[in-house]
Amino acid sequence: MYRFDKQGPKRGVALYSYSAEFGFEKTLEDCFEELKDMGAHGIEILANTHIENYPYPTDAWVDKWFALCEKYQVEPVEYGHWIDCRVLQDRMLTTEEAVERLEQDLRLAHRLGFRILRTKMSVINDALDPVENWRDIIRGALPLAEKLGLTMCPEIHIPTNLKSQMIRDYVDFINETGTKCFGLNIDFSVFRHKFDEGEFVDPHFVPNEPEDIIPLLPYIYCCHAKFVHMNDDFEETTIPYREVLTILKEQGWNGYLLSEYEGADKYDQGYEVGQTLRRHHIMMKNILGY
Repeated sequence: MYRFDKQGPKRGVALYSYSAEFGFEKTLEDCFEELKDMGAHGIEILANTHIENYPYPTDAWVDKWFALCEKYQVEPVEYGHWIDCRVLQDRMLTTEEAVERLEQDLRLAHRLGFRILRTKMSVINDALDPVENWRDIIRGALPLAEKLGLTMCPEIHIPTNLKSQMIRDYVDFINETGTKCFGLNIDFSVFRHKFDEGEFVDPHFVPNEPEDIIPLLPYIYCCHAKFVHMNDDFEETTIPYREVLTILKEQGWNGYLLSEYEGADKYDQGYEVGQTLRRHHIMMKNILGY
């Protein structure tokens, strides 16, 4: 299994960026080829989108997955999945049922060579607070995660404040359990400070400052390098990228920055996301120096 051993922030791509093209204009191998071309060494997939016959891929598909990783020198970084406690129409999943589903994804992520899972749980409000029994669900899956060497990370996304009670609860859980198998994925949308006219913005959202990430770095295993608009000078105009990436580099954070394009124009007919991703990676390379 290919592993990229560069120390410091590393560059990768979340295949969610190709959501308008995957399965239509682009195959899985097409995406791998573009990642290599832009100098990305890591990949995030969405399990139910990018794994053929999820959650039961054939041995042949798994062999093809590993062959692509080796051919294009791309590391499986983050396995994106959901614990959908509302999947049944008549009731919420019990804690035991949710743990069972989570363990199924842990086993599949391990089978495909991933070490981090973006474990997105059902939420109970617009602030994205997770279901009340989230601690019991995660605690129930910790023994298997520890056995397989995996870390489960909820995604911290706009409109969350990095100093909120939700973040304190996650950090307290990590410290109380002493686990290395639960952490955070910070989505850079939490730093966004510019929005298009007419675009919905949570009225309670206050952009986080780049330095707000520093106390959380010991708990952050991966980042969604969200971006919305790249200009002709290879600058992202809505998020203070230079400040955020400089902090990560200077603080010695050693994880992947997974480019995640969320501009609305990616759904326009004929729009090529790959070109926008290349611009984003040129920007990150310019800031990081590699």
